[in-house]
Amino acid sequence: MPTLFTKIANGDIPSYKVAEDENFFAFLDINPNAKGHTLCIPKIEEDKIFDLDEDTYLGLMSFSRKVAKAIEKTVSCKRVGIAVVGLEVPHVHVHLIPINEMKEMTFQHKVSMEESDFKALALEIQSNL
Repeated sequence: MPTLFTKIANGDIPSYKVAEDENFFAFLDINPNAKGHTLCIPKIEEDKIFDLDEDTYLGLMSFSRKVAKAIEKTVSCKRVGIAVVGLEVPHVHVHLIPINEMKEMTFQHKVSMEESDFKALALEIQSNL
């Protein structure tokens, strides 16, 4: 059965897409730690990041870097933090989180955004890729 993230990448579940290529997909987290919190995933289903083959792992990191650079151009922040936890959904995903303070990386600090804010932000990040 496809994972939630596979369904998102396939367009079966709506998302606020930030970037996509033939192997990877990036979308805004709908329960963000900070404005611009984005998830980058490989389109192949793999539960653990270190179980990815080396080319896919390196490709995911390169893709995530491009997305992070676009986030930095879009969202005012000191830096874009990166986290790979992988316990919530059994599909490799990289969290890119614009941060100004450490608490924004704890996954206990959340911000609220309206649908129109998500849509506008996704488009703005896309324009900075």
